[in-house]
Amino acid sequence: MRTKKSIKNIMFALGGQILNSIITFISRTIFIYILGSDYLGINGLFTNILSMLSLAELGVGSAIIYSMYKPLADNDEYKISALMNLYSKAYKIIGAVVAVIGISLTPFLGYIIKDKPNVDNLTFIYLLFLLDSVLSYYFAYKRSIITADQKNYLNTINQQTFNIIKFLGQVLILLVTKNYILYLLVQIVCNFLSNIFISIKSDKLYPYLKLNRNAELKKEEKSLIFRNVRAMMSHKVGGVVVNSTDNILISSFVGVYWVGIYSNYVMITGVINSVLYQVFTALTASVGNLNVSEDKEKSKNIFYITFFLNFWIYSFCSICLWILLNPFITMWIGEEFMLSKNVVFIIVFNFFISGMRQTTIMYNTTLGLFWNDRFKPWFEAAINLVASLVLLKYFGILGVFLGTLISTITTSFWVEPYILYKYNFGKGLLKYFSKYFIYLFITIISGVITTYICSNITGNDILSLIYRLVICLLIPNGIYLIVFFKTYEFKYILANIIMPIIKK
Repeated sequence: MRTKKSIKNIMFALGGQILNSIITFISRTIFIYILGSDYLGINGLFTNILSMLSLAELGVGSAIIYSMYKPLADNDEYKISALMNLYSKAYKIIGAVVAVIGISLTPFLGYIIKDKPNVDNLTFIYLLFLLDSVLSYYFAYKRSIITADQKNYLNTINQQTFNIIKFLGQVLILLVTKNYILYLLVQIVCNFLSNIFISIKSDKLYPYLKLNRNAELKKEEKSLIFRNVRAMMSHKVGGVVVNSTDNILISSFVGVYWVGIYSNYVMITGVINSVLYQVFTALTASVGNLNVSEDKEKSKNIFYITFFLNFWIYSFCSICLWILLNPFITMWIGEEFMLSKNVVFIIVFNFFISGMRQTTIMYNTTLGLFWNDRFKPWFEAAINLVASLVLLKYFGILGVFLGTLISTITTSFWVEPYILYKYNFGKGLLKYFSKYFIYLFITIISGVITTYICSNITGNDILSLIYRLVICLLIPNGIYLIVFFKTYEFKYILANIIMPIIKK
């Protein structure tokens, strides 16, 4: 049952995200040609600032979702209702806090934009971004119970429906009026309606939530959640500093123009990350259910299978990004929007290192191991900020991404698996790292061979890009197949995931 639900969630997630990727690409192309790189830079910068403000969420969502896995498995309606009531109260407070902090930052916007861009109504635009963010806290929490109940495909259908409506509305606004403010208003309305509709759907699926509006958790249950929230706050801080400060640093020290250039690369890697994130989100609830209902040995076996799948997906995508990113950017919007090979390599390597953490993060989250590595994010954030600032002085924009790489390797890379094995699996950490470095070695070899073959292709036209893409599809996957086809992990994935999908 878990496998079937996972496959269903994955298929909907992949289909929805591929559709969203096409929409995003078309929308971005029209955006660049009509509004230009200054508006693109502001769009990326304000998105990062709002991500920083999401610190106010403190990890409440993750802590409560983790707490839902067992009551959902046990069909404990009262406890589920009590958790959702707590979630609702917390998010209403968080929404108000984000609004107050966001408004108080308005006078300081000029300090984080080095060269003032040719964009009118900057403050009003920022406040629209803030409104979009604040509104989400009052309704979006109801998505969580659907996700925790292994029905994330419903979230996917809802989000993609409104993404299509938003896309059509925004493109029409750009083509007819070329007005960025109206463009943002369409985004706000569509996101708001998406949250309203999923809230209604959640109420229909779980009618007992309305019947138990006064349900409350026991004192000890609240204490456990608040303990996890304190731990998740650390993870939230670390995650935001590492992932959401790049644009702010680039804007402050290099210029908002370069935020616009970099944002095109962020869009492409972000689209791929979103697709892959949907895969792991679809698996998360099933893994959470597995961890509360099965023994550790079975859980560990599924971990290695998922880690293998994790490697194959992110390794292949990393090689594709390395080979195709700059040729695609050149063909799409021109050489003037291209970053150097050195910068692209570090961006792609960060993508790979971050991606390879997904299985460990998923297990640590579903096992509730927030408290055990609560200090790690603080070190990661500090190293990232210091390293980025120092290296930015010597290497420019490259230094920002080197800082991210250094902070990840010195903390999350080894701490997250260490915590998982120490507090859950017990023995086997050496096996994990041996697998990791084998996977890394295979990725490097595959990447070198693919790069060498593609180096014989000249030109940046559509035909050259297709040739490179075909080579990227054949070489890495062919190598992985030859090396791993006899392994237990590959046979399991073939029998339990690939074949059921093919038969459908």
